[in-house]
Amino acid sequence: LMRILLVKPKARLGTILGLERFQRLEPIELGYLAAAVSRKHDVRVLDLRLYRNATSAFSRVLKSFSPDVLGITAYSHESMTMKNLAAEAKLLIPGVVVVVGGHHATVAPADCNVPQIDYIVRGEGCGPFSKLIEALAKGQEPCGIENLLLTGGGFDSVAASVWPQYPDPATIPIPRRDLWNSKHYYCIWAAENPRNWQKLYPRAAMMRTSYGCKMKCSFCIVPHLCGGQHRPRPVEAVVEELKGLEVDHVYFADDENFIDEGFGWELAEAIARAGIRKRYFAWTRSTTVNRSLNLLKRWQEIGLDACFLGFEFPTDAQLKATHKGGSVAANENAHSSLRELGIACHAAFMMRPEDGEAEFSRLSDYIAAMPPVQCSFTVCTPSPGTADHAAAASQMWVKDIYSLHDCMHPLLPTALPLKRFGELFAGLLEQASRRNPLRVEHHLSRPWELVRAIRAERNYADAFRNLYRDYPRELWEWSGAPAQSSAACQPAVVG
Repeated sequence: LMRILLVKPKARLGTILGLERFQRLEPIELGYLAAAVSRKHDVRVLDLRLYRNATSAFSRVLKSFSPDVLGITAYSHESMTMKNLAAEAKLLIPGVVVVVGGHHATVAPADCNVPQIDYIVRGEGCGPFSKLIEALAKGQEPCGIENLLLTGGGFDSVAASVWPQYPDPATIPIPRRDLWNSKHYYCIWAAENPRNWQKLYPRAAMMRTSYGCKMKCSFCIVPHLCGGQHRPRPVEAVVEELKGLEVDHVYFADDENFIDEGFGWELAEAIARAGIRKRYFAWTRSTTVNRSLNLLKRWQEIGLDACFLGFEFPTDAQLKATHKGGSVAANENAHSSLRELGIACHAAFMMRPEDGEAEFSRLSDYIAAMPPVQCSFTVCTPSPGTADHAAAASQMWVKDIYSLHDCMHPLLPTALPLKRFGELFAGLLEQASRRNPLRVEHHLSRPWELVRAIRAERNYADAFRNLYRDYPRELWEWSGAPAQSSAACQPAVVG
C-alpha cells in the first residue's frame, strides 16, 4: 500500500488568478494519474487553487496524510512554486518521493533537475507514473521506464532532449473524478442565443475526446508534442465517460475537436444514440468550421454551445508571418457561419511585444466592428522546447525565463514602455467586455451572477494594468526596445 498525494499548485500571477474568476477547470491531469495506478493504493488529490492560504493547506495535508509519494503538476509559470512545494515536502517528510510532471516537465525537463525532485514524468503521464509506483511499492529501483527521467547524477540529458512519444489513446483511462467535488469547478458559459436567466457560471467537467493536431502553426507547441498527428480516443470510451459525468456542461480540452471530420461524425452520432444530453464548449479552427459546417450543425443539435477560434491577428500579413494557415476573411466567415448555426464564437487575439500604439488601435477598431462576441487576449511568448524559445532566450529581459511564462506577460522587450503596454492591454479587455453578447443584446441574467462577472472583468483588467509590477522595478518604465521580428516572438497558445 502506497499513500500518494497529487497536487495542483496555486498560481501566483495576478493574470492567472484573474482568469480563474472566469473559469476554474478540474485538475483532470491528476485524475488521470490516479486512475492509472492500482486501486489498492491510497490516492488523494489536493487542489491548492481552492485555498486562500495554499502554503498552510499544503503543510497541513502533508502532516496529516504523510504520503509516500508526492506528485506535482505544473505549467511553466508555476515551476518555481512547484520546486518550493517539493522543498517543503522534503523538509517535513524527508523520505517522501517527489515526482513532477505536466507541461513544464515535458517541455523543460532540465529545469526540473533539482535536488528536491526525485523523478520527472514527461508527456502522457499515466504509463510512466503507474510503472514508477509499482516499482516503488515493490522496493525496486525504477529503471528503463519510458518517459521517466531520474534527477541528479542519473539525469539523462540525451533522453531529455527527445520529445516523448504519446501512447495509443485507447490506453488512457477515464479520470477519477471521485477525488474532488465538482462544485468547485466552473466556466463562464458562452451561448449564441442564451435563455433568459440561464446560469452564467455552471459547474463544468473537463474532458478530452482526442489529442494532437495536424496543423503546424509556428507559434504552437502541439505539433512538437504530438508529432503533427491528431489521435482520437475510442468513441465508446468517450461515450462511457460522458455518461458518468454528474454535471451538464462539458469543456473539451482537445487541441482541435473537429479536425478529423470522420471521428467528429462518429462521436456525434454515438452521443445521440446514447441519449446523452450535455452542453459543450470546444476548440476548433476557422478553416475547420468553413470546411465542415454540416458537422458543426450536427454538434449544435446535440448540445454544442460555443467554439473557441484563434483569430490571433486582424491582418493577413500578421497571420502569414506566424504560418497560421488562415486569413482574416476565413475567420470572419467562420464567425458568421457559427452565429447562423446558433453556436457562439469565442474569438482569441494576441499582441506582440513589438506592437506599438498603432497596432493596439488597429485591433481595437477591429473588435469594435465585429458582431457581438466573447473575446480573450494573449501575448506572443516563445514556448519552452521550441526553436523559437531557444533563439529568443538570450533576448528575454527577465532572469527566470519561466516565472512569467503565462502567455500574458511579454518575455521579450516591448517597444512601448511596459506600463503603457499593460494599460493598452487592459483597455482591450474592457472594450471586449462591452462587446460581450450578454451586454450588447441585453439578455436577462441572474443578478448575483452578473455582478460576479462584472467584478471578474474588472479584476482581470486590473491584473493587466498592473502587469508591470511583476517585473524588476528597473523595467517598469522601459521604452525604446528595438522591434522584434515575428519569427523571434511566437506565442505559446494553441490556435
